[in-house]
Amino acid sequence: MTDRPTDILVVDDDPDLLEVVRVILTMSGYEVRCASNGKEAIERVEEKVPALILLDMLMPVMDGWQCASELQARYGRSLPIVVITAAEHARARAEKVGSGVNGVLAKPFDMDDLLRMVSRYASKKAA
Repeated sequence: MTDRPTDILVVDDDPDLLEVVRVILTMSGYEVRCASNGKEAIERVEEKVPALILLDMLMPVMDGWQCASELQARYGRSLPIVVITAAEHARARAEKVGSGVNGVLAKPFDMDDLLRMVSRYASKKAA
């Protein structure tokens, strides 16, 4: 953990999942912001570019594919995106997003796996 917390944006339409992930990451020393769809995620990124985005694929208003495409168009590969999605579709959904995805975290996921994935990508920005 660094003295300066690393900002993580969690994007999912499941409020329970958002809260669990927010609590786990906050307790681990990260600053966490949340969005419930891709449109909100883009607005949050415009306010402050996070070190990492944890992005669900199936959401209302703007889904994860549209959101990832828009973010890649604006920020390129400089903004790490980890797809969080149902296990049976994880690989196919990540491949559909394309080369801009840095990792995939299949739901349901273990909190240790979440923390490993976040530290792998977020630590690059915190340095």
